[in-house]
Amino acid sequence: MQISVRFRHMEPSDALKRYVLERIQRVKRYIDEPIEVNVILLVEKFRHIAEVTIFADGFKINANEEAEDMCTAIDGVIDKVEKQIKKYRKKIKRPRYNSNIKSLSFQMNVLSTEGMEYEKPRIIKSERLVAKPMDINQAIMQLDSTNEDFLVFSDIHSENINLLYRRHDGHLGLIELQT
Repeated sequence: MQISVRFRHMEPSDALKRYVLERIQRVKRYIDEPIEVNVILLVEKFRHIAEVTIFADGFKINANEEAEDMCTAIDGVIDKVEKQIKKYRKKIKRPRYNSNIKSLSFQMNVLSTEGMEYEKPRIIKSERLVAKPMDINQAIMQLDSTNEDFLVFSDIHSENINLLYRRHDGHLGLIELQT
């Protein structure tokens, strides 16, 4: 398990960091390895905010909680994460699929022409994604559990790469790539 705790607008505290690490251990029992956990603790005026992002087992979970003291915020955000994981695990019973299907890795580049006249677009962000094998229902639940606008996955039935995205009208769109 890889855990990073960052402090914003407050002094770093070893006691708070230990408390976060102790509380995160509750979540570990629901998730298979490897797990990456990013925790941000911040103070804005009188509000204490704890934000948690977990990347594990092919899905991403985001949660945040605001309270009058930091320990209450940490407890609240961990409870929210735990509920999301339980809900996700309950809804998805991983179907048995062809073990020959492997996760596919690809590179995504974002091009920008902003502020450039008559110049070629340049790459402003590059990100490596893994297309996990899943069916469309799992992909929909995965996309609903995140704040992302799209999800790339490998369809377990057709073995094709698919792109599931949020439309502006609130519905979802699916792009199926033929190989």
